[in-house]
Amino acid sequence: MEFRLEYEFNVDAQTLYRAWLDSEQHSEMTGGEAVISTIEGEKFTAWDEYITGSNIELKPNTYIKQSWRSSQFLDDQPDSILELYFEDLESGRTRITLIHSNLTNSKEDKAYEKGWIENYFKPMSEYFTL
Repeated sequence: MEFRLEYEFNVDAQTLYRAWLDSEQHSEMTGGEAVISTIEGEKFTAWDEYITGSNIELKPNTYIKQSWRSSQFLDDQPDSILELYFEDLESGRTRITLIHSNLTNSKEDKAYEKGWIENYFKPMSEYFTL
């Protein structure tokens, strides 16, 4: 299963991209502790270790591809893939396109779509309007 979300933020793409890959800012903008880096191949955790994965591909200010799993994944379930596209818009705004793939059709995996909105996009929107 795969889903795609788009969301706009009141911040430029460079700032948003850097915040995603910075432990302190990622933690502040989502409300859950994150340990993350700007290096391909590096592992990360987010949301107080509820999320784990690694950076697969990073294109500065435009694209992030990560392996991704939550603590709810079954032990034999492969990592999912998270792709984030950062697009500068007028007036210093940014559109993020999030594609989350390699998920199962389980109700738990289907819930991640709402989880991205509630636990990431909404708090991030508030964080960048302060």
